[in-house]
Amino acid sequence: MFTSVLMIEKPLTTADVEFVTTLHGEEAISFFVLLQPRGDQADLLLRAIDDVAMGELKEAVHESEEPEGEDAKAPAERGLALSLAALHAAGCAAEGQVVEKHPLDKLREVVEASGADEVIVLTAPHYVEEFFHRDWASRARHKVGVPVLKLFAHSE
Repeated sequence: MFTSVLMIEKPLTTADVEFVTTLHGEEAISFFVLLQPRGDQADLLLRAIDDVAMGELKEAVHESEEPEGEDAKAPAERGLALSLAALHAAGCAAEGQVVEKHPLDKLREVVEASGADEVIVLTAPHYVEEFFHRDWASRARHKVGVPVLKLFAHSE
């Protein structure tokens, strides 16, 4: 069975599930999902700049309302549960956890423990971090020893 570690920052949409479950054709695939809430990831200013760069001015104004720390934990756990249920409904084995700190260290641990074949980073664009190669995918390529695929998440 092919094993993918899936790094996300929000619950998977129907389109996301269809996309990641069909990447390898008919091959059976299992997922280990790591979800780190958007509010716990980066500096508020960087998140707002990304929103502005994408023309999402309303989102930029509301970045300060994004839950962080303990406030982000319950919504993240619900999002993870929804994502795992959607992957199960698509016929895939899936387990996962919410990552509160050091997502790339946790990613390396999970890749090693699971013998993963690849990492899929599925997030909204983070232009500032991507420009400086500080985004999850760029940094993960130097840490995990398996192919890292960067995909942009869909919105619903």
